[in-house]
Amino acid sequence: MTAERRRLAGPGESRAAVIASLAGDTAIAVTKFIAAIATGSSAMIAEGIHSVVDAANSLLLLLGMHRSRKPPDVQHPFGHGQELYFWTFIVAVVIFGIGGGLSVYEGITRVLHPEPLGDLTWSYIVLAAAMVFQLASSTVAFRQFRRVVRGQGIFHAAHASKDPTIFAVVFEDAAGVLGLVIAFLGIFLGTRLHVPVLDGVASIFIGIILAAVAVFLAHENRSLLVGESADPRMVDALHQLVADDPSVVRMSRPLTMYFGPQHVLLALDIQFHTSLSASDVAAAVERLERKIRDQFPVIKQIYIEARALAAREPEHTQQAGRSSPRG
Repeated sequence: MTAERRRLAGPGESRAAVIASLAGDTAIAVTKFIAAIATGSSAMIAEGIHSVVDAANSLLLLLGMHRSRKPPDVQHPFGHGQELYFWTFIVAVVIFGIGGGLSVYEGITRVLHPEPLGDLTWSYIVLAAAMVFQLASSTVAFRQFRRVVRGQGIFHAAHASKDPTIFAVVFEDAAGVLGLVIAFLGIFLGTRLHVPVLDGVASIFIGIILAAVAVFLAHENRSLLVGESADPRMVDALHQLVADDPSVVRMSRPLTMYFGPQHVLLALDIQFHTSLSASDVAAAVERLERKIRDQFPVIKQIYIEARALAAREPEHTQQAGRSSPRG
């Protein structure tokens, strides 16, 4: 099994992570707003907004996953896999604009006009319940993300993964856990120190965390939307596989592009031995395509520009391009 095959989570696994996150965020949002109404806590309002945004984002991710599975058509010959990248980018915009923006606004308002908090029993109960829900919903996503990390750094692994649904859910869940801790500290310290302004400060920090997550997601998806190449190690392995074929004299560096988490297009420019006939070149192209698909099932379309000088024929160029039926 290749490194590229191991690194990619299946679509069913990604969907399970998103659905688990949606269920958890919905339950968390309800409990947070109950506490916000009971106590008037700015931090709890910010956390409630955070969870509503997370739940809405899960719906957007599910929409992107559904649309990305549409088959190719005349206007989209390579399929609709990049729909997933588009909707994940929209998720980043929603997190930044609604989640981060409203949380910071609510916090600044409370800092400028601090008010004493009400009965905090509700807040502590809800924070504890929300933490349980958050950790439960995070379990599925973190389990899938561990398969992606495999000894790499978290940010490097997120960049290496071409399935944005996994790292989007993971970073949202991490922000959720951190936000709950900050909300607790804002409420607890604001009450103990008799400084209610700390509740508003906590809301501002929660907003900043959400904005940071949004910027990271937007950056990663921008790269995928504009046509990111496959992992350099995969490209090097492809180059070595083709160069090792006895019929190949030289080749340019393989050109790759992601059209979805498990959909890569490959273009090759190969110079074959001059002694090969046209039929020999065609056979070599078929052999190489078969080897490439066996080792890298994520590659769905292969386009090869094959060049050779036949022994008794003038120079000619043949082009071979086939797309896998799995695409």
